[in-house]
Amino acid sequence: MVAPPDNAPPDNDVLWARSLQYSHDADPALVGVSVGVRQGEILALTGPRGSGKTTLLRCLSGQLRPEQGEVWFNSVPVHTMGALARERLRRDRFGWIGPEPQLLPELKVWENAALPLLLAGTSHRAAKHAACEWLDRLDIGGFARKRPASLTRAECQRVALARALVNEPAVIFADEPTAPLHRAERALLLRTLTTAARSHEVTVLLATHDEATAAVADRRLALIDGRLAGAAAVSSPADDTPEGQAACSLSA
Repeated sequence: MVAPPDNAPPDNDVLWARSLQYSHDADPALVGVSVGVRQGEILALTGPRGSGKTTLLRCLSGQLRPEQGEVWFNSVPVHTMGALARERLRRDRFGWIGPEPQLLPELKVWENAALPLLLAGTSHRAAKHAACEWLDRLDIGGFARKRPASLTRAECQRVALARALVNEPAVIFADEPTAPLHRAERALLLRTLTTAARSHEVTVLLATHDEATAAVADRRLALIDGRLAGAAAVSSPADDTPEGQAACSLSA
């Protein structure tokens, strides 16, 4: 989405970026990328590995400061924030899930899921309750008191999703979240993510090279060599496939 003439972020875009440039060791990773995402929208960023998807997510989420360009969240300029302010923003308003769960082995499963709330100063009891609710929805509530080492990789990825959702974020950044998962596990994770987004108007940026995963999005943008290659509407998959079921409501 190109910036309007007055260069102000559009009011209906919860996340908006213009002309982002970023390089890794002088190798261009993003070249003039502009994008806008509406509240509650699920946007798929597609493209092959090395196309710039992860770098774009990291710039939009404040993990990286772009070398050039602007990033705005709810009309607040993320690109001018200091490191501490961007860290608070990620903790309080954003959720992140990547291809690896990155759980803390010394913490119990529920503590890993509750970590954003605990770091924000939420009471131990309230944080545990919220975390266990999400673990239950992901069918791993029975593992709440276990350590991550006793879980499968797919179960750990569910814990990572619970952690991304537990603080009721405005935006979730999902970087190849289904890459390590088999078909059934992929469907469960996508079903939970999309249901949470629809019911709570959470904006989701979903980076993936997998066509079935991208199919749950409302819209997609393709990245090739750090540049936007085009946009297309995403049609709904068939309801009787695991990918189609990912767009259905999550049972209690």
